[in-house]
Amino acid sequence: MTKEKNLSHLNERGEANMVDVSAKPPTRRTAVATGFVAMQSATLDLLLQGAAKKGDVLATARIAGIMAAKKTHELIPLCHPLPISKIAIDFEEQKEDPGIQVTASVLVDGKTGVEMEALTAVSVACLTIYDMLKAVDRSMGFRDIRLLEKTGGQSGDFRQGEHSET
Repeated sequence: MTKEKNLSHLNERGEANMVDVSAKPPTRRTAVATGFVAMQSATLDLLLQGAAKKGDVLATARIAGIMAAKKTHELIPLCHPLPISKIAIDFEEQKEDPGIQVTASVLVDGKTGVEMEALTAVSVACLTIYDMLKAVDRSMGFRDIRLLEKTGGQSGDFRQGEHSET
């Protein structure tokens, strides 16, 4: 059973508020998120051959993911703007289960974590892949968008599959 925790984005009246992080010291924080874009084999082949009519799908998705991470605070209402130091977006083709695995890694030296930035980067990169290939495959879908790991901060480190119930 998970211990009950107070939701830090709610005040004593239950109203949503941005968390005050002014008293926290800046620390190194990282987050890695992933997601999968499932597609038909022919669509994956088209992408890998660089033959998509809209251009280089993965290069465009990488830039879109980077831009999205930087703008997370503009998209998610209670997120803080962060001085992100590094964002990396990586892609891995899957032939057996046709599609692209998208992974985003984000680094900041700050007062709050970058989990939302990594998740936003993955989500927008996946959406961009869909947008650039939808003319040939509207059946594409997304799955398993999730946080893989995070480091730093008061809550400590987290790795998918290693979390404890505290």
